[in-house]
Amino acid sequence: MAWIILVVSGALEAVWATALGKSEGFTRPVPSVVFVLGLVLSMAGLAFALRTVPVGTGYAVWVGIGAVLTATYAMLFDGESAGLLKLLLLAGIVGCVAGLKLTH
Repeated sequence: MAWIILVVSGALEAVWATALGKSEGFTRPVPSVVFVLGLVLSMAGLAFALRTVPVGTGYAVWVGIGAVLTATYAMLFDGESAGLLKLLLLAGIVGCVAGLKLTH
């Protein structure tokens, strides 16, 4: 159960990170509210998962999931470049996150 919560919390990290960028310095209300809700839920899930998952592994998985999803969203919807090297490096993060889960 902790791993499922950790993955969902990692996805919520991507939500709050993206919302933070779209809030334009907290001047736009809807993205600002999404940021706060996403942040609180993401941190609560991370805290719950870290009761079972070792902190180093859990944090690395949480950050890796959030980073990959945030970058993927930016490439698909915000016009960020999606070169082959960038895609390979993101795939490497996914492989490392999966490896951390397997070694736990």
